[in-house]
Amino acid sequence: MTSPADPATAQLAPATRSALTRYRVIAYIVGVMLLLLLFVAMPLKYLGDNSAAMNIIGPAHGWLYVVYLLATFDLFRRVQWTLPRLALMAVAGTIPFLSFYAERKTTHELLNR
Repeated sequence: MTSPADPATAQLAPATRSALTRYRVIAYIVGVMLLLLLFVAMPLKYLGDNSAAMNIIGPAHGWLYVVYLLATFDLFRRVQWTLPRLALMAVAGTIPFLSFYAERKTTHELLNR
């Protein structure tokens, strides 16, 4: 992540910079939670007959995904992207590894305008 004093982020308005930081943080969190859900909780539930992890990670990912959607919408609103771009960013939180890619692409695009 870039620091607020980084010259690359200096070109962004403070509100946009804050929205980008929030989006980046929640994109990573949602991405990690989705991977935990798919590669830890679901195998434990369906192969190990133990649903404890699924009962914790599943709802946590669901709530965090809502926060991800709010952060995505906030960034979308500040940058004034198109609706298809918003839809793609929203879907990125539901496909494994895609939130990491979307975060990198979004950050790179905003910092290299």
